[in-house]
Amino acid sequence: MKKKKALDKIRVADFTWWGVGPYVTKLLGSMGAEVIRIESMERIDPIRFAPPMKPGQFSVNTSGYWNNFNPNKLSITLNLAREKGIEIAKKLIMRSDIVADNFTPRVMPKLGLGYEKILEMKPSLILLSMPVMGRGGPRSNFSAFGHQIAGLAGLNAISGFPGRPPSGTGNALSDFGINPYQASTALLAALHYRNKTGKGQFIELAQYEATTCVLEAAILDYTVNKRIQGPMGNRHLHAAPHGAYRCKDEERWTLNIRLTEQEKKALSPYLGDPPWAEERWCAIAVFTDEEWRGFCGAVGNPSWTEDRKFSTLSKRKENEDELDAHIEAWSRERTPEEVMHLLQKNGVAAGVIQNSEDLMEKDTHLKEREFYQVREHPEMGPVTYDGLQFKFSETPGEIERAPLMGEHNEYVYGKILGMPEEEINQYTVDGIFM
Repeated sequence: MKKKKALDKIRVADFTWWGVGPYVTKLLGSMGAEVIRIESMERIDPIRFAPPMKPGQFSVNTSGYWNNFNPNKLSITLNLAREKGIEIAKKLIMRSDIVADNFTPRVMPKLGLGYEKILEMKPSLILLSMPVMGRGGPRSNFSAFGHQIAGLAGLNAISGFPGRPPSGTGNALSDFGINPYQASTALLAALHYRNKTGKGQFIELAQYEATTCVLEAAILDYTVNKRIQGPMGNRHLHAAPHGAYRCKDEERWTLNIRLTEQEKKALSPYLGDPPWAEERWCAIAVFTDEEWRGFCGAVGNPSWTEDRKFSTLSKRKENEDELDAHIEAWSRERTPEEVMHLLQKNGVAAGVIQNSEDLMEKDTHLKEREFYQVREHPEMGPVTYDGLQFKFSETPGEIERAPLMGEHNEYVYGKILGMPEEEINQYTVDGIFM
């Protein structure tokens, strides 16, 4: 017997686009919610054109980026630039439990779909709105991507190394690691509240404000001490050693990508002659004296570990450059996997700094949890999706392939909204369902 999912019978009218919004509804869909992605060929979500794409196949359905953000969803095309399109959107909202958007605050009210109107239509509805700077104030209509939000929130100011320009977080951390989880948690709380009271809620998640939460002590440090924290590389105020340590390079006879002779020539100053050496690194963190003793034993208790200048955390912090040099001389003789396993066996936190190949092919933990899931796609063939970050024993989630644009028009308009086939066909001809 198939187990029930946590959000069975919950329907989401998904007006989101780009990254952070679809990631929220992806989480809901993986827990069993029926997520209906509302799109239009008149205004295509730009992330549908984001690489990677299968070589030789380019369409609105073949973006790896878009597919990975939109599994477990239905897709309909609905032209909201037309009055009839808005009328049909309202009908869909009336049959939904959650309405989600990540537009600037002016968009949904302009369409007649602001919270006040939705509340009049159906008081039990839950509306999630994710404007960058919130609904009020002089910057309320600012729009931005995760990278800009990280800069506004102050993450970039404390990233990178001292004396260098800020490096940022590499990926859009607020889009993938912060705001989706705050938003989905708030939605679950709102559903719980509705189950008890029958009342819906309006959730305004200002992405800029939510992103500042991860600054944690940096905000308190300024508030209490008027001290502005800056970048410290991979170091930590309360740990030493703490950093990324170079390990034995890996020789590669191929880049695993096809290069033209011209591209090889252009890259040769950086790659050198084959075999190419790929840098490998391992992250190590020692917080306590017990962990330090475990670290010393793991590296074989060389004479430098007995030096008084490394005997306490405060002394290790004072002599951190020298300490790091000793550690890297040891780690350069070993693969990052060897370093990680040896230190972990001795009670020290350590982990390989992984590239994509490591994550998908070598990480035994991710394999055991079946994190990466392959699903067959009508246009792309087998597609690898990120799986679930959580597992529930009684209500397990699942990953299903992302939809083609407009794939579920007939089901949503016919089965859910009860429109006859002739009407659906006519609206398609009229450009309402496009």
